[in-house]
Amino acid sequence: MKLTKEHFGKADGKDVLLYTLDNGKMSVKITNYGGIITAINVPDKNGKIDNITLGFDKLEDYLKDHPYFGCIVGRYANRIEKGEFFINDKEYVLAINNGNNALHGGLKGFDKVVWDVREVNEKDEVGIKLDYISPDMEEGYPGDLYVTVTYTLTINNELKIRYKAKTNKDTHVNLTNHTYFNLNGCKKDVLSHELMLNSAKYTAANSELIPTGEIKATSGSDLDFTNSRAIGERIANVEGGGYDHNFIINRLNGELALTAKVHDPESGRTMECYTTEPAVQLYTGNFLDGTLKTGNGNVINKHYGFCLETQHYPNTPNTPAFPSTLLKPDQEYKQLTVYRFL
Repeated sequence: MKLTKEHFGKADGKDVLLYTLDNGKMSVKITNYGGIITAINVPDKNGKIDNITLGFDKLEDYLKDHPYFGCIVGRYANRIEKGEFFINDKEYVLAINNGNNALHGGLKGFDKVVWDVREVNEKDEVGIKLDYISPDMEEGYPGDLYVTVTYTLTINNELKIRYKAKTNKDTHVNLTNHTYFNLNGCKKDVLSHELMLNSAKYTAANSELIPTGEIKATSGSDLDFTNSRAIGERIANVEGGGYDHNFIINRLNGELALTAKVHDPESGRTMECYTTEPAVQLYTGNFLDGTLKTGNGNVINKHYGFCLETQHYPNTPNTPAFPSTLLKPDQEYKQLTVYRFL
């Protein structure tokens, strides 16, 4: 197990570092700017190693607008309707950055800040521990929020992401990672990838992707991935140009549960996702349009990546029937997500 670091640049007047986690079989690169996973290097069935995530080689590209490649998303992943909610009868108004709604923490969410960093060196895993204090009313959210996100790579080819947060005021928290995966090495789209989702239900949404409050069954629909099938098999039937849906995970009592399994027949790579969260957003890169390129020069076209964003439901602060995202000062927010590469 090996952990190395290098200078990656500067942002907000602070040093930005790039860490490489290496277990001798695969490696992961992560920067403390936005907690961004810049690369996951995994061998294919012939032993050829490729980066299976969409991203860049230079910090400068991450400082420009991009579709949340590889980053930590917060304070609230996904959408909040009209960028507003009430806590204890007080209204809070957030930054609007997605049509009429708030998305992924606002104009400057956790993906655009430089995190403090500590190294993790254990016998069977190496990684980094990232810390950030989000001040009261940052992007409109109440309370000072003390956040720690720990990335570790294990000897068993698992990338573990542990999230913790505490607050000094009642607030809403919903954190995730927004890595775009492409198991063929980002050489073409992911439509031939075979996907299984451990989910029989999803949250129905309107045209702005705000949940209506209705829970629907996936069975018999184009959203049914309970049995493994190609991502592209029915994608043309899906409104909005692809999948961008919140699936409810089949689980018991918040325990770590299998969320998804994805296999690329061409490369032979397989990835499993596990989480303690109640849901996962499947997003298939519907808005990628060929204007961006990866670090090795591959053009990033539509459907060139898929995201498995483990999370609570979108717009939960305005939907009392959903599992709560309210965090109180006497509580601790905790979750674990694991991506395992086979």
